[in-house]
Amino acid sequence: MDNAAPEFKPTQMQQLPESTAAVASRRAVERPVGVQPFRIRFLYVVVIGSVHLISLLTLVPWFFSWTGVISLVVSYFVFGVLGITLGFHRLLSHRSFECPKWFEYFLALLGTCCLQESAMWWVAVHRRHHLYADDQSDPHTPLAGMLWSHIGWLFVVNRDHLRKATYHQYVRDLTCQRFYRWTDNKVVMSFIVAVHMLLYFGIGFGVGWMPNGDVMSGIRVGASVLVWGVFLRTVLVMHAAWAINSMTHLFGYRNYDLPDDSRNNWVLGLLAYGEGWHNNHHANSNSARFGREWWEIDIGYWTICCLQKIGLARNVVSD
Repeated sequence: MDNAAPEFKPTQMQQLPESTAAVASRRAVERPVGVQPFRIRFLYVVVIGSVHLISLLTLVPWFFSWTGVISLVVSYFVFGVLGITLGFHRLLSHRSFECPKWFEYFLALLGTCCLQESAMWWVAVHRRHHLYADDQSDPHTPLAGMLWSHIGWLFVVNRDHLRKATYHQYVRDLTCQRFYRWTDNKVVMSFIVAVHMLLYFGIGFGVGWMPNGDVMSGIRVGASVLVWGVFLRTVLVMHAAWAINSMTHLFGYRNYDLPDDSRNNWVLGLLAYGEGWHNNHHANSNSARFGREWWEIDIGYWTICCLQKIGLARNVVSD
């Protein structure tokens, strides 16, 4: 049986003193000191590159179907909101609400299917980002360049992200749980992703085959659902999350005068289901509510409120 998870305190992620972060925000910052630019994470490069290339099949007419388009729209919400926004970010990274353990694990599985690494790695890197926001130790500091903060930091080895040391420092509340140790295994992650892809193809095949028993129709719709609902959706969810790391530290307005350069970006506020209200988030990182003004639409928070009404969320922090 796992040991009781140590309590994670949001105060562990308070902003750096003004003397450190503010100075960093006024000068060009090199890549984080732990980066080893000549040690490429080849597996991640291949995976991300392959997913992007396969998603281009949506431009081929044979792969088009309205079932595939519908699967894209629904899946962008299910995996983007429930998996990343709620699961990896607001629940696991910041503990801004609580939920039944089985539902927490379900959200974590959805996040794992988004090919943004394991829950423990994602959370550890994000907590480090809040601790060193826009300083040189920020894993994806935008002051090292927008391309770096958007995607470049993912492709090279960073000594500060070595799993054992990083996990011990930032995610001890997760490492003590067998489920998260299990899903941190690359073979297990690959299995989870493969199973969810097979489910998509199987559902699409059933939709195409059932009307008249045509196997080729089943294969075509199954392939369409796979390309639209998995590969293109994965690319869109990736770039929505990555744009929060880059764009919302460079472009937008600020409701709060903080030492970092976090900003509210209304485009990403909509496309990323409320994640774009990033300055608000950095001002109160343990709050589940990112939208503070009436026009700051926060679908992520509204989803949490709906879950609260049906008993799947509790102790929601909204101050």
